[in-house]
Amino acid sequence: MMIGVDVGGTFTDVVAISEGVIRTVKVATDTTDTERSVIEGATEAGLREAEVFNHASTHGLNAVITRRLPKIAFLTTIGHRDILDAGRVWRPQADLTNPHWRRSFGDAARPLVPRYLRRGVHERITATGEVLLPLDAEQARTQLAVLKKCGVEGVAICLLNAYVNHRHEEQLRDLVREVLGPVACSISSEVSPLAKEFARASTTVIDVLMQLIYGAYTKRLDAGLRERGFRGDLNYANCAAQLVGADVAMQRPFEIVFAGPAAGTVASAHFGGMIGAGKLLCCDVGGTSCDISLVTDHKPFVNTTFQLEHDLVVNALSNEISSIGAGGGSLVTISPVGELQVGPGSAGANPGPACYGKGGTQPTTTDTCLMMGIIDPDGFAGGRMKLDKTLSSRAFGALDTRLSLADRISYAFNVAVNNVAEGLTGIAVRHGIDPRDYSLVAFGAAGPMLLPAVLDLVHVAEVIVPPHPGLFSALGLVSSEQTYGDSRSAYTTLTPEAAPAIDAVLREMEERMRDRLKQKHPDLRFERRFDGRLVGQTWETPFIPIPRGPITAEAVQTMIDNFHVVYKARSGNSFPMLPVQGVTYRVEATIPTSKVEYPKVGARTGGKPEPARHIMIDYLTEAPVESPEYQRADLREGDEIAGPAVVREPLSTTFMLPGQTLKVGEYGELRIRRS
Repeated sequence: MMIGVDVGGTFTDVVAISEGVIRTVKVATDTTDTERSVIEGATEAGLREAEVFNHASTHGLNAVITRRLPKIAFLTTIGHRDILDAGRVWRPQADLTNPHWRRSFGDAARPLVPRYLRRGVHERITATGEVLLPLDAEQARTQLAVLKKCGVEGVAICLLNAYVNHRHEEQLRDLVREVLGPVACSISSEVSPLAKEFARASTTVIDVLMQLIYGAYTKRLDAGLRERGFRGDLNYANCAAQLVGADVAMQRPFEIVFAGPAAGTVASAHFGGMIGAGKLLCCDVGGTSCDISLVTDHKPFVNTTFQLEHDLVVNALSNEISSIGAGGGSLVTISPVGELQVGPGSAGANPGPACYGKGGTQPTTTDTCLMMGIIDPDGFAGGRMKLDKTLSSRAFGALDTRLSLADRISYAFNVAVNNVAEGLTGIAVRHGIDPRDYSLVAFGAAGPMLLPAVLDLVHVAEVIVPPHPGLFSALGLVSSEQTYGDSRSAYTTLTPEAAPAIDAVLREMEERMRDRLKQKHPDLRFERRFDGRLVGQTWETPFIPIPRGPITAEAVQTMIDNFHVVYKARSGNSFPMLPVQGVTYRVEATIPTSKVEYPKVGARTGGKPEPARHIMIDYLTEAPVESPEYQRADLREGDEIAGPAVVREPLSTTFMLPGQTLKVGEYGELRIRRS
């Protein structure tokens, strides 16, 4: 048995796969002790029988966003203590002309490391790796003595040009252990030996924080799982939803800070490969946010860095995810000028939407769909919760607006749908794709309920609702490969004379990875790639293939040719007359793992699907619309349903509008098109 767990801010989703049978469990997330809800859900799913436990969590991400962080220090070359606040000197596009804008992590707002804990040490390494100023050990001890009095729990070290020469960082780490004892300590030359100081510094800071957050969390989680009878392997998903053993993940914990949304993209790519859909817009609509990503030719769009919030950069491979504040818990409010708005504020898990009866007084998208009749008040969350329509009506009635109750509900639904459509259009424009060539994968508990309504707004080819959409991101954790990677910056103009230097960099990374993994995986095969640029450019083109074997003059020429091919594919231009510079070299080892297999639903032997009952959908049009209601478990391959219609399953609801047609696919997927 394989178990996948996706820990969200509102719910913890658990899937268990055994002999082709998929079992799902959804429990409320314990925001105080997250591991409790994980262990509870996994136990209900059959933890004792599991051989593999794959885990993705927003635990670390939420800690960064809310600034509920351990107390750490930051050491850097003297004169550069404010590098974390300087960042890249970029503003968000929406605030380019806002004189009141402040960086979210500066001392003027919410620092990751307060300025008094950011200290400079006397040393300097040149860009070529030469020692210009030796490390002043006594001055460093003085700074560390101050940090000891302050009671820091960890230290992040990022010295200028340490990616070229790491000697001073290693000496400084030894001094940290001497003065401060066994506190968490990360050095940038091991965490992220890449160029560009700010990104390297912020990544190192995040690594120390994640050491402290996930180190203790992993120990509690592992102990709790073992107490409940688990005897298998515990894996974490990284930011590209690739699986990494928990012990290895704790050596580079910054890579697992943002894993949950990426798992949904991998699940979409895996399932799209099964049904022959290689171009996908993936849309995960949960309780708080809508996470949008892109799959082209069965592969997610991967970035070499990502942002936890504006300009807070982490150097880790990640599936590109665009998040907007549109989910089932998005609040319906009235702006100061009387405009009805939906989101980005959310009711969250506590108190939640008004209909939960937990003290919420503001209406949400969930209240909207309950009032319309789309949501069954007795079957929400698999029947675990009863919803109160009266509380929803009272919340809408309390809005400060002259709109009628019908208009409030109708407008709230249409605004929510348009918010998602705007996010999808933004992704399409950014990547220069034609939405008509892409299918929209609708998942998350609220995705199938809202996304068919965007069919005519975004003009995608179809909407696909996969099996178990409410826990589809968790299914991504049993759809991924186990992958280990490393990277290193080394500015090298690609000429025949550069072959030995490039070969040395690649061999060093491969040997380091073998030493780390040889006990569990003795036979590793590496894939090599590099990020390159035309000499004189500022930004790199990532993921250029490098041939296997020793790097010779011929291999360097192959790297140059590969660069021009990828550069043209990404930019539309090619400049083969210009020299190429290698910037960052990457190696990756992939361990084949078992993946989820979706069972086929089989075709109907005769007749057509019969609705379980007929319901009325209110506020969609001027008059109520009668709609058949189907149970998804009763549908078979080839079944067709005309909208309006509602398809219910334990953890999600699919709502089709008039003028749309649904056809059931081989694996039970619902494919919705215009009639």
